[in-house]
Amino acid sequence: METSLPRIGVGAVIMNEANEILLVLRGRQPEKDKWSIPGGKVDLYETLEDATVREVMEEVGLHIQVKRLLCTAETIDPGRGEHWISVIFETRVISGEASNREQGGALRAVRWFPLSELPDNLASFTWPAIQALRSPGAAAYSGRNE
Repeated sequence: METSLPRIGVGAVIMNEANEILLVLRGRQPEKDKWSIPGGKVDLYETLEDATVREVMEEVGLHIQVKRLLCTAETIDPGRGEHWISVIFETRVISGEASNREQGGALRAVRWFPLSELPDNLASFTWPAIQALRSPGAAAYSGRNE
């Protein structure tokens, strides 16, 4: 997908009571077959927080509240014509049970992982979120060229 401008995305770091993070296994590009935090693209005239709440509901069926800005991340892949800027928030669950709401499409699986047992195949924009969680109070930015 060739585009002339960077795309803006959002991501949600969702932790449960057992201190596990919710990750989704991507079924499409960008970063197909990688574990990622839930999230997606921001629609025109949509706030970052509203996009985060909407994307999480669409993907995993959780109603969340944004707690704070956690970090930003950037993925650039000229070979694929992609440039994404992601704004990542720490969130809390208000209601719902996590489940795959996009089976056979964008997501292949949804799973809780202990922070000490993360899969090796993490999406590039998930790494800065994990790093920011492990270093509270530190501003985090990650630029990455594929």
